[in-house]
Amino acid sequence: MSRRAVIEISWSSRKLEKVCTDDRQGQKHWGADNWKILRRRLAALLGAPTLADMTGVPGNCHPLREDRAGEFALSLWSSYRLIFQPAHNPLPTTLDGSIDRTLVTKIEIKEVVDYHGS
Repeated sequence: MSRRAVIEISWSSRKLEKVCTDDRQGQKHWGADNWKILRRRLAALLGAPTLADMTGVPGNCHPLREDRAGEFALSLWSSYRLIFQPAHNPLPTTLDGSIDRTLVTKIEIKEVVDYHGS
């Protein structure tokens, strides 16, 4: 039985990877309740074959605009978001130039941030 392909995840920094993948570090950095949410969002990404498969999954995976065009966000707690971008070169695009989510199988997680400023 073959294993189905899943999204490949890389990280913008070793520190971010550590606080997002290690239970002890994650709870210490984010707090126990927030850590559970973050862990669920990461599990959803790890279980998806493509970015298109994240449609309708808790966290409202959505593309960002303006100065964050090309990036995507998953809602976490309060106004915090898990920010990532496709890690393909070249980027898979549709005829209208937008990112083709059905072909995104690699992402780089950039940050966990409250970019709304609240």
